[in-house]
Amino acid sequence: MAFGRFWLDFLVGDTPELLVGSLLAIGAAALLVHGVGVRAVVVVALPVLVLVTLVLSSLRARARARPPARSHDAE
Repeated sequence: MAFGRFWLDFLVGDTPELLVGSLLAIGAAALLVHGVGVRAVVVVALPVLVLVTLVLSSLRARARARPPARSHDAE
């Protein structure tokens, strides 16, 4: 049980979207290799997919960290 919790915390941590994004990028790359059959496409597509995942994760973290907007009526 502890071993499973360790791996869950290690892989997911505070940002589950990075795990999901990584799995989706790897899955998309595998589908491209089997579907298109051209590995050069995957050499370009995989880093782009990983970069998109990192940017989306950063934007989500930034939005969560942003304090709520202050209302002028509260003064």
